[in-house]
Amino acid sequence: MSEGPRKPKYSATRRLLLKTKMLKKAEKLLVQEQQQKKVERESALNERVPLLKLSGLSAHELQELCKDLHQKIDIVDEARYDLAIKVSRNDVEIQSLTQKIYELKGKMKRPNLKRVKKSADAMLGSISDTKLMKADFKANLKTVKKEEERKEEVTDWRKNVEAMSGMEGRKKKFNAGQ
Repeated sequence: MSEGPRKPKYSATRRLLLKTKMLKKAEKLLVQEQQQKKVERESALNERVPLLKLSGLSAHELQELCKDLHQKIDIVDEARYDLAIKVSRNDVEIQSLTQKIYELKGKMKRPNLKRVKKSADAMLGSISDTKLMKADFKANLKTVKKEEERKEEVTDWRKNVEAMSGMEGRKKKFNAGQ
């Protein structure tokens, strides 16, 4: 059953109309969400930070108020710093764990490489350089002479035991090793 080209369910104008309606609805929802966040932020700030009443305060009371505010600021800064350190440690741990996962799966992330444009002359030059390097490499190899292994004389083991016994035998072994 080979069918011809399939006809779309909706015409192009209908799809365009639906798309514009969806975009308008999404825009309305986005504006509502932003307004809701703004209201929540203001209510949270009003709840946490009461309004300052500075009118009618003496200089001494103002200084006390400033000291109190500085202490609160220090406490908040310490908490913020601690949280920032915690977040950075967690980020490092997450990166190391994801790296371990990739290693365990055997799939390493390949970095994106930049394309390098080479001219034809440069490509031919690089090919001829490798051939020259191979020839040069072989020319620079050192020749190594193999030392012939010393063959020990095979003699009667009884004579050898008698000859090597005592201090004289140890001295001969020592001298033979040198």
